[in-house]
Amino acid sequence: MGVIEFFVNLLKDPRGAIAGWILALGPFWVYSPLFLIVFVETGLVFFPFLPGDSLLFAAGVFSADGGGLNIWATLFVFYAAAILGNTSNYWIARFFGARIIDSGKVRALTPERMEKLDHFFAKYGGLTIVITRFMPFFRTFAPFIAGTGHMNFGKFTFFNTLGGIAWVSLFVLVGYFFGGVPFVQEHFEVIVLGIVAVSVAPAIIGVIKGALAPKKNKTEAANSEEK
Repeated sequence: MGVIEFFVNLLKDPRGAIAGWILALGPFWVYSPLFLIVFVETGLVFFPFLPGDSLLFAAGVFSADGGGLNIWATLFVFYAAAILGNTSNYWIARFFGARIIDSGKVRALTPERMEKLDHFFAKYGGLTIVITRFMPFFRTFAPFIAGTGHMNFGKFTFFNTLGGIAWVSLFVLVGYFFGGVPFVQEHFEVIVLGIVAVSVAPAIIGVIKGALAPKKNKTEAANSEEK
């Protein structure tokens, strides 16, 4: 129960979590939980629900002058976590992907999400790894699917590095440059929830479209039969 509460509180208040880590761990070791959370979210297919976007934004806020973090250290720690996490995910899929999918133990790996990612790979190729960086859940599964046979490691590494740097830079630097604005400080929790909502929106839209597609096809088939 303690672990669940930890993740719920982290999702609700990443600013409070980081402030607590700075006080408890100091200016050097505070980067350990930051690295670990992003690495686990991107590196282990079992943890797609971790709050990567909001954590990056909050860390960017604390990287401004007097916040307790250093902007360059924050960026490079998150770059390493994002790139190494995806790399770990890729190799887990290479060696154990088929068994994990067939076991059905990872319920988040639904046929709908797998089909959606297959569509992304067919349409965008390697850019799928970059695009899905900005989509919670899908960013955890994309390197896994790439490792099951969609992409060789050299090509994957190029797009993985590109996507990891773009994702981390965007959210950390937005927090760094705008986190000190009084409006942002006063409405921080609402803004974090907005970031989560905007990030999750593409995934929700995809699920809704996937659910409506069979009904639409049935209706069209029925109409064509009537004609």
